[in-house]
Amino acid sequence: MRPGLAKGARLVHDPVRATDALLYPEGSLLLDEPAAAVVRACDGRRDVDAIVTLLSGSYEGVRREDVTALLADLEERRLLAGGGRPAVADICAGSAAQQGSLPVGMLAELTYRCPLRCTYCSNPVRIEPFSDELSTAEWLDVLDQARALGVLQVHFSGGEPLLRADLADLIAHTRRLGMYSNLITSGISLTERRLAGLVDAGLDHLQLSIQDATAADGDAVAGIRAHDRKIAAAAVVRATGLPLTVNVVLHAGNVDRIEAIADFAVALGADRLELAHTQFYGWGLRNRATLMPSADQVARANAAAAAVHDRLDLVYVEPDYHTGRPKPCMNGWGSRQFVVAPTGPVLPCLAAGQLPGATPATTREAALAEIWHHSELFNRYRGTDWMPQPCGSCALREVDFGGCRCQAYQLTGDPAATDPACSLSPHHGDLAAVAASAGSVPRPTPIPRRYR
Repeated sequence: MRPGLAKGARLVHDPVRATDALLYPEGSLLLDEPAAAVVRACDGRRDVDAIVTLLSGSYEGVRREDVTALLADLEERRLLAGGGRPAVADICAGSAAQQGSLPVGMLAELTYRCPLRCTYCSNPVRIEPFSDELSTAEWLDVLDQARALGVLQVHFSGGEPLLRADLADLIAHTRRLGMYSNLITSGISLTERRLAGLVDAGLDHLQLSIQDATAADGDAVAGIRAHDRKIAAAAVVRATGLPLTVNVVLHAGNVDRIEAIADFAVALGADRLELAHTQFYGWGLRNRATLMPSADQVARANAAAAAVHDRLDLVYVEPDYHTGRPKPCMNGWGSRQFVVAPTGPVLPCLAAGQLPGATPATTREAALAEIWHHSELFNRYRGTDWMPQPCGSCALREVDFGGCRCQAYQLTGDPAATDPACSLSPHHGDLAAVAASAGSVPRPTPIPRRYR
């Protein structure tokens, strides 16, 4: 193997952390100095022996087996590939950061406007308060602050971010700062000309949402004739060579069609397929009785996902309401990610605005660094000291972080409670009853998302 950077991967040097990082579609990997040196030696022409020889000129004790193991791990993660691009590091903007945890990713929700009416949408049911969207200048300032705080990856989302006329300007600024940009879109208004402008601006990766494998099923969920337009959007993306992820939200209506969905994603030319079970927030929560799959459906979905895993790069996470183990919220509350809503509220996760207590601080009234490090909302569930029993003494408390605060609040009325998805939670029976009822009664007609 003569490794170089794989499609969609970028090597950057982050002066905020004084380290190198590999950035890739919807992910990042911070590298220690030995790993960074190995990656920098990957130019698509050197084989393992040549890389070892090169490194031995600068470091003592370089072992071929260590280099081989690291290269194999990075190849398995699809960050390196034989004959790939030379791993030359871009230099990010910024200087050494203050002490404390630093965020890696920012979800920039540019707007809640959207042409689709998906019943599982996680956007707030009431979005009138979000009509006064941040201006271009305000978003550019947010991006500057995010980079200074340590953010390496920006996810542009919504709603539909393509409805923002300034999207190319925001992507271009993200690239100037050295950060990686992901565009999460329905693709409805994605034309060849529009995408060319985004690629020229420096867009790194595009995630295209689809609703199902066929037009009839997909359009029924979208609420408009969208399926064929998504096929056209995928063709436009494929023609640019941009990395393409296809995202499908799974629910009771489509969860038994995973293999057909995978076939469709392959036909679209997807590099990755993300199968995301519905998160019950916003419209998804409102339609939970319609959307939640039964335990039998989830078991079949798990088997189907395992069967298609070898065909393409698959991201699949089993829903935690049937497993007895909660998923870690954002890999730890206030530890790696944050969200900026369309009018500037800064949140530890998409749904944290629903929690009782302090009103989320906004970028219009405080600096991002102040909010991240010192705001009451971000510190409320950061770390493990806040945890009640049984979480406080659980050996997995730094693995699942007590689960989801929003799910705990929705089911118990107490956001500090152990997530009822956990079998050790005193409230586990509440969620088990909800999960057990899925599919046992006629499902109500879902309420389509609407923008008011």
